Amino acid sequence: MHDASTAPRRTAMWLVLVAAAGTFALTMGTRQTMGLFLSPLNTSTGLGLGSISLAFAFGQLWWGLTQPFAGAMADKVGAGRVLFAGAILVALGTFITPLMTTTWGLILAIGVLSAGGAGMAGPAVLMAATTRLIPPQRRGLAVGIVNAGGSFGQFVMAPVAAALMIGVGWATAMQVMGLLVLLCLPAAFLLKGNSLQAAPVGQKVIGTREAIREALRNPSYLMLGAGFFVCGFHVAFLATHLPGVIASCGLPTQWAGWSLAMIGLFNIVGSVSMGWAIGRWRMKSLLSLVYASRAIAVLVFLAAPKTGPVLLVFAAVMGLTFLSTVPPTAGLVAKFFGPANMATLFGIVMLTHQVGGFLGAWLGGKVFEATGNYDWVWYIDVVLAVGAALVHLPIREARPVRPAAAAA
Repeated sequence: MHDASTAPRRTAMWLVLVAAAGTFALTMGTRQTMGLFLSPLNTSTGLGLGSISLAFAFGQLWWGLTQPFAGAMADKVGAGRVLFAGAILVALGTFITPLMTTTWGLILAIGVLSAGGAGMAGPAVLMAATTRLIPPQRRGLAVGIVNAGGSFGQFVMAPVAAALMIGVGWATAMQVMGLLVLLCLPAAFLLKGNSLQAAPVGQKVIGTREAIREALRNPSYLMLGAGFFVCGFHVAFLATHLPGVIASCGLPTQWAGWSLAMIGLFNIVGSVSMGWAIGRWRMKSLLSLVYASRAIAVLVFLAAPKTGPVLLVFAAVMGLTFLSTVPPTAGLVAKFFGPANMATLFGIVMLTHQVGGFLGAWLGGKVFEATGNYDWVWYIDVVLAVGAALVHLPIREARPVRPAAAAA
């Protein structure tokens, strides 16, 4: 009887995970390959690296600005409708980017349409939908798996994009990447539903404004957002400018594609491992460890010779920490306030992440134009990572109940 009753729920859980992780794989994978197109866009348009970096940086910011509103919409009208619209916008923005010849045109295509769509079909909505549809005891691992989906998309799509650029040219390659996003449209029907379904029976769901006011009065929530700002700076700088870092080392494009793929591959390991770990250790401690590890890794990279194998190892280490911050950050938001308004509240934290992302993408281009290298951005990144490691320590979090203790 037990097996017969749990089998449908188990099947439904894996369908939810495949739908959410697959959506994140396609939207995140497409966005994280855009750094490969930065140099061809510059050559084609002649706008200059600073102007094109501004479009990419605006995309980072708009992706974050979209998520609180997308989260609020998902909490009210349902995640499925928001995800469907988001996927359409990502595909449209990516497809028309090669047709843009001005800075404002690139900002519209990359920064508004593509990034805004990715925000609507991004972590805030996906993590909230997963949290709502998965049993509480399995949410940590489930969120880790969904987060790993974005990494898997990067691992698969970065080499595909690099191969398409060589085979059919950068413009057609970018348009093909846009069309691939449409494969996630069926997932919108599996992830439908809103926050009313996340509240316990008989418990009233508080309004969006009241939930936001309560969150902004919580010091731990504010510190969590400050740490996620640093994560955004780091991730956006790498995603946008790692190909440029590799080119400045005199290495061919293939190394850039495989370095982005290594980040994606090892982020799968980091995300799933983090999903497992947050049920056993304090999430704030895990976040401090991740940021400290980033600072050490960057310092070692700066001191090491810039060869192809060294870059691949560095990319692998960065991959372990790249988006492994998302499961514990989402877990802390759910732990502080519950799942009912999670899409909105995690969306606000994602906004701080993308403000950092705007600075990371934009400063990378400006610093390179001014100095001819990326050294000062790396130095800033190290200082910020150390600060993020420290800011998580005062967060108030109850120690998680270990599985053995819960069973006892």
